[in-house]
Amino acid sequence: MATFARSTFSAKAYAAFRPAYPPSLFRTVLNYHQLPPSSGTLLDLGCGHGLIARYLKPHFKSVIAIDPSAGMIAQAQQTTTDSDITFRQGGAEDLDFLPDGSVDMAVAGQAAHWFDYGKVWPNLARVVRPGGTVAFWGYKDNVLLGAEQATHIMEQFVYGFGEVAPGMEEMGPYWEQPGRNILRDLLRSVRPPEDDWTDFTKSEHEPGEEGPEDACWLKKKMKLGEMEGYLKTFSCYNAWKEAHPQAKSREDGGDGDILDIMWDRMIDAVPEWKALGERWREAEVMNDWGTYILMARRR
Repeated sequence: MATFARSTFSAKAYAAFRPAYPPSLFRTVLNYHQLPPSSGTLLDLGCGHGLIARYLKPHFKSVIAIDPSAGMIAQAQQTTTDSDITFRQGGAEDLDFLPDGSVDMAVAGQAAHWFDYGKVWPNLARVVRPGGTVAFWGYKDNVLLGAEQATHIMEQFVYGFGEVAPGMEEMGPYWEQPGRNILRDLLRSVRPPEDDWTDFTKSEHEPGEEGPEDACWLKKKMKLGEMEGYLKTFSCYNAWKEAHPQAKSREDGGDGDILDIMWDRMIDAVPEWKALGERWREAEVMNDWGTYILMARRR
């Protein structure tokens, strides 16, 4: 998660291009929680730019939202007007500021793969009241439905360890680990301790496969230009850029960086996109992300 905490990372771009969570996801989480509306305290771990905190606030009396990134917290504060939502910089591993049993629900959206569970589970067992709940969810590795060759090229650039051109390596070495691999495995290695938690439930969806709506909750038709912005928020790309300052993107007046080369090859692989020429960013494609939801109740 260190990449997102760096001052060079654009929290504004993250907020603009990351996919939003659908209402069906929040219904699943709230139906599991079963708290009377507008009561209790919500704890949002790894809150990012505050999307979840703002969406769930009508269901809670107060929200406490934390994130290790000062930039994310600043972005969240700038875009939030509700005075009952408190943002503070910090991590899920350090909840000493919260009294015992003071939290009714703790959530983490696209953040739980970064956690040190040797510290997080004891922390949550202390601050979540008996009968309270936790809900973690996230997404990984979107596939482009109907554009399988382009998907293959994208995955090779994003996760490969070879060279795509002389002196230009792929982005695989620049993912922060083990967090990314934990997410790619849909947090199958994460399970709440049975001594403290009960009613454990989990749903998951591998991208491109069929399944019920509550499991396949993140699909979106996007223009390729929007996808271009989304891929620029990847932590591996931002780390790659820092390691290759000489490789300037065409947008910045250079000859092209790793994503420029990736898009060249993806567009060449889809005749309909290539036929658009310089207007390729207007083409649309349906994206399907791998997803998971993990929920448990405090004993």
